Amino acid sequence: MSSGAREREKVFVERCKGANGLDKVVLREVRGSSAEVYLYGGQVTSWKNEYGEELLFVSSKATFKSPKAIRGGIPICFPQFGSHGSLEQHGFARNRFWSIDHDPPPFPTNSGNKAFIDLILKPSEEDSKIWSHRYEFRLRVTLGPGGDLMLTSRIRNTNTDGKSFTFTFAYNTYLFVTDISEVRVEGLETLDYLDNLKGRERFTEQGDAITFESEVSVCPYPDALYF
Repeated sequence: MSSGAREREKVFVERCKGANGLDKVVLREVRGSSAEVYLYGGQVTSWKNEYGEELLFVSSKATFKSPKAIRGGIPICFPQFGSHGSLEQHGFARNRFWSIDHDPPPFPTNSGNKAFIDLILKPSEEDSKIWSHRYEFRLRVTLGPGGDLMLTSRIRNTNTDGKSFTFTFAYNTYLFVTDISEVRVEGLETLDYLDNLKGRERFTEQGDAITFESEVSVCPYPDALYF
C-alpha cells in the first residue's frame, strides 16, 4: 500500500467516549502524535509525541465528573483567570459542556492540517445569573503534521444592547516535566506579575529566562480585555 493510500485510511479525527462516559475527540497525525480533547471544559487532556510520550500532566485525583473541573491538561480559564474577580476561581468555561462547532468562521490555519476540531461555548441560563453578558467562545484545537499543538480562541460579544464587557483569559497548561532543573521559560522579561507566595505583591520580571529551584506560584498582572 502506498503512503498516500495509508494516509487516506488514517482517521485524523475520532469522536468517542472517555472517562465516566464523557464525550471526547481524539486527534491523530500520520507520524504517530495524538491529542485528546474533552467536550467537558473544551479541555485538552492528552498530547503525545510521535514516540507516544505524554507531554501533559493530569492528576490522578482528576474526577472527570461535573461540576468539578478536570485537574490537569489545558483548562480554559474564562471569563476570569485567577481569583481576583467576582466569579469562581478561573471562571466557569472549564466546567461547562462545550459543543462541536459545525459552522465555524474561517480560521488562519495551515491547509495541510487535517487533525483539528472546532468547539463552541455559549452562555446558559445558569451562566447569565452570575455573569450577565452574551458571548460566543469559539475554540479550534489543531494537531500539526509535526506533532505541534495549537489552540486558537475567538470570543465574540453578542450582547443585543451593544454593551462592552471585560474579561480575563488563560490556557492554564499543566506540562509533564521529568526534571524541573532542566526547564527554562523565556520571553517574559519586563512583564509584570503577582507573586502568590508573597501576598500577591506586584513585581516586574528582570531576567531573560526563568529557572526553578523552589516552589513558584505567580500569575500575570491582570490586564482586562475590552470587546
